[in-house]
Amino acid sequence: MLTAGVDIGAKTIKIVVVEDGDIRAKNITPSGYDLMESMEKAWAGIETHSGYKAGDMDKILVTGAGRKKAITAAENVTEVMAAAKGSFALDESVRTVIEVGAEEGRAIKIDAGGKIIDFAINEKCASGAGAFVEAMARVLEVSVEELGPMSLQSTRAVAIKAQCAVFAETELVAMVHSRIPKPDVAWAIHDAIAERIVSMVRWVGIEQSIMLIGGVSRNVGFVTGLKQKLGSELIVPREPEYVAAYGTALIAALR
Repeated sequence: MLTAGVDIGAKTIKIVVVEDGDIRAKNITPSGYDLMESMEKAWAGIETHSGYKAGDMDKILVTGAGRKKAITAAENVTEVMAAAKGSFALDESVRTVIEVGAEEGRAIKIDAGGKIIDFAINEKCASGAGAFVEAMARVLEVSVEELGPMSLQSTRAVAIKAQCAVFAETELVAMVHSRIPKPDVAWAIHDAIAERIVSMVRWVGIEQSIMLIGGVSRNVGFVTGLKQKLGSELIVPREPEYVAAYGTALIAALR
């Protein structure tokens, strides 16, 4: 059976094509202003690299922030279900899943069979997601890709105390004007995000093993900060941004 999972995030669209549990194709495309146009581009990328078309699928399921706006699929699945399914399929030892994307973060506790026990979502404030990193990188006049490695060069701890992303940006500007070295400011940014996420994870309860997924998982500064605050190692898949789409494709096969 050939199924596809489409994860429509705030920043990117991810598609994963699965056959009998194995990934056959995948593609990532910017979400863009026109969602349907972006979806077409995402499927065009799948066809270019693998030959598969949307019409070849036995079933397509959609997840992500834009899942209810997608008219190319008859059904959708929640982000929590998709993340849990994909993570457990990659590693059955996982009991806690942390997903951090462009605009949301979520923590999910699952049992030994992969069933969801509890979850929490940070959807009210950007200070716990990737959009915050991008905004802060602009203030420091560096790329997002530079910000993570730069934070690891920090030699002293400084803290961003504001809970709101808007006020945090004001606080960051004050740090820059105070001539605090950029690496120290960069670390403060990642430390602040990690603190928001850890507080959410503690709400559902931390249980080993812990898997970190979502696009922000590629940020070494955030991953380092999260490990320190959790006091635990993290399982980070090789392509963490695709895990929810993969889970969605697996759920499609079950339906």
